[in-house]
Amino acid sequence: MLVLTGAEDGTVDPVIGHLQEQAIPIVRLDPGDFPVSASVSTELGDGAWAGTVQDAFRGVDLESVRSVYYRRPGQFTLSEGMSGPEQRWAYREARIGFGGVLLALDCLWINRPERMSAAEYKPVQLATAGRCGLSVPRTLITNVPEHAYNWAKGLSGPVVYKPLGGAFHVEEGRTRIVYANQVADLEDLLDPSLSLTAHCFQEWVAKDHEVRVVIVGGELFAVAIRAGSAAGHVDWRSDYASHRYEIVEVPADVRAGLGRYMKAMGLIYGAADFVVSPNGSWTLLEVNPNGEWAWLADAVELPVAASIATLLKGRQ
Repeated sequence: MLVLTGAEDGTVDPVIGHLQEQAIPIVRLDPGDFPVSASVSTELGDGAWAGTVQDAFRGVDLESVRSVYYRRPGQFTLSEGMSGPEQRWAYREARIGFGGVLLALDCLWINRPERMSAAEYKPVQLATAGRCGLSVPRTLITNVPEHAYNWAKGLSGPVVYKPLGGAFHVEEGRTRIVYANQVADLEDLLDPSLSLTAHCFQEWVAKDHEVRVVIVGGELFAVAIRAGSAAGHVDWRSDYASHRYEIVEVPADVRAGLGRYMKAMGLIYGAADFVVSPNGSWTLLEVNPNGEWAWLADAVELPVAASIATLLKGRQ
């Protein structure tokens, strides 16, 4: 079994622990070490690649791989001294060569990278979820200030801004976090700078609490997240310390919709975030194809790691 992730990813450790207890052979590699401290040496024959991928400490015979856990691999590490054009060329060759050999492995993936890449697009998520029978918020994506303002003025309640590509970004060497937040003054939407890129706005959904549903194959692990602060109530990622957690049941219609969604997106694993309104209705915010689960599993003692390990073991 092959685990592809960075050295700092502790989420995979309990999964690896379960597999080691069952004497399943495991190799953990970070593709980000290629080509500085990792190598690939393979040949094509009979419709499959034969050979090895290895880093400074371990290697794997590609013909022996029966399943892959694709978590959070790093970016390829290129040698110093290259010019900008040389780096871009080398990175592309590494992605298509090294990455392509791995993608050619005909085995179980949790999840296949190309499926994850498609599933990370929030506009795709929301449209697919709607077709699968899941409730989603009214949403606008635009870079036209007047459109954003007029759309928001037509709603009966507050408007929320959400980043499309994730909360983290690096600015002048510092990592910054952009959480979802309510638009306090709709006049701000007329700011000309809004035209510089795409922005996502959603109608605020009346919220009692939120639920993260961790999907592992056919198993669903649902945990209510009850925030104890105003900031956490808008975006629970902004104030973990205030949360209370409890295991909850997923309504049958939501369970069925998630099943259709996962099949449509070609995913085996996903972390789905829902708003649960005071009337008990569930509204989907997003499905992260590589969302975190370890802190919830620890908080309420969920066997997520064992479930992932069982799936991976099934193809050995």
